[in-house]
Amino acid sequence: MNATRDRHVRTVLHSALFVIDGLMLALAFLLGYVLRARLPLPAVPVNPPSFSNYVPMMVVHVLSVLVVFYFARMYHQRRAVSRIDEAYAVAQNVSIGTFLAVAFETLAFKNSALELDYPRGVVIYAWLLSIVLVVVGRMSLRFTTVRLREAGIGRDNVLIIGSGEVARTIAEKIRWSSQLGYTIVGVVNGAPGQKVGEVPIIGTTGELPELIDAYDVDEVIIALPEASHRELVQLVSKCQRGRVNIKVYPDIFAYMSGGITVDDLNGLPLLSVRDVALRGWKLSLKRAMDIVGSFVGLIILSPALVMTAIAIKLESPGPVFFCQDRMGLDGRPFPMIKFRTMRQDAERDGPGWTKPGDPRVTRLGAFMRKTNWDEIPNLINVFYGQMSLVGPRPEQPYYVQRFREYIPRYMERHREKAGMTGWAQVNGLRGDTSILERTKYDLWYVENWSLWLDIKIVIRTIFRTITRRDENAY
Repeated sequence: MNATRDRHVRTVLHSALFVIDGLMLALAFLLGYVLRARLPLPAVPVNPPSFSNYVPMMVVHVLSVLVVFYFARMYHQRRAVSRIDEAYAVAQNVSIGTFLAVAFETLAFKNSALELDYPRGVVIYAWLLSIVLVVVGRMSLRFTTVRLREAGIGRDNVLIIGSGEVARTIAEKIRWSSQLGYTIVGVVNGAPGQKVGEVPIIGTTGELPELIDAYDVDEVIIALPEASHRELVQLVSKCQRGRVNIKVYPDIFAYMSGGITVDDLNGLPLLSVRDVALRGWKLSLKRAMDIVGSFVGLIILSPALVMTAIAIKLESPGPVFFCQDRMGLDGRPFPMIKFRTMRQDAERDGPGWTKPGDPRVTRLGAFMRKTNWDEIPNLINVFYGQMSLVGPRPEQPYYVQRFREYIPRYMERHREKAGMTGWAQVNGLRGDTSILERTKYDLWYVENWSLWLDIKIVIRTIFRTITRRDENAY
């Protein structure tokens, strides 16, 4: 009964997205007409036509944008899509839809009985308001969806195939992220009666068809990165029942798939793996962003930086700044500058990870670490070109030598400058977390760099620091 109810709720929510988009676009056009009629930008129009004359144009505007949304797969939403990504996609596709609407309106109404003085001001207002209102509408629906999922309504039953560390990680991620709307019914591929973390193992892969039917499974996640292609094909075949969605956790080669292109060797096809996305003019673009961002940041934050320096000196003896050698571009060390958060003799016994409640950390230092304020002086490193605003977080040479011995491709993260923040950090992997997982995120960033990705990471870092929310919220 609950499974049927949940499917109905998901269907209603999915349909509501289309309806809300249409209503917001129509409202944006209406408000655009009102604003153009009342605001002196560039001048208040004299005797403007009534809104009823513009209804055909509004219909074209709404339909054009909705069609663009459909073909851009805006109605095939991922569960954990970033708000920043969604807002960017909305702005991009609303702009395309508005351009198409203008072209169609020009052809359809210019020489017809409905001919009007072309409402350029209305179109501009409608375009800008459409972006804002559609984003607001989608965020409101997402808020409602998340609250329903957290209340146990509209959730999907998910079955995990695998019993190793990957399956455990996926299960924990789902359990900690109630907003994703998953209910784990169990794990398959082990001895029944045992558990993977807190999730029970309910059967073997040979029983998949019966288990999917018995537990009314909506989605299957195959967490076997070490499985052969033949084994994966067999598992997928067993899971293809009804409308069950199937997802596969990728192996390390699939992690690089975003940078794979097909090359040609005198008629022989070869896969070319892009190892670094940041080359040529892109380096200059990223450096320009670093210079401007660090310069503006240091100027704006200078009063707070001075006050922090005074507070550090008043609380404990020692220098204001803590300089430590870290590995940067091409594995070259550089002195990274941070505010001192520990006693002056904190590392007299050698380097070590900071733990919760560490007695070496001062009271002001604990606050700075919690808010990441101790890392703001990294802007000096960025300005001098030793670091970047965004990139893999730098490690001490001592740890780099250890990690490179047992983590595949670890040193490849040093093909880019170290960053104040990075893709791994905004995805919750900072501090004393899995080095292997952080390396995967760092390598993905190195191989898929773009200016928009850097901007997105900076925005998510700011929101994450202010709200202390999980990355899926942004």
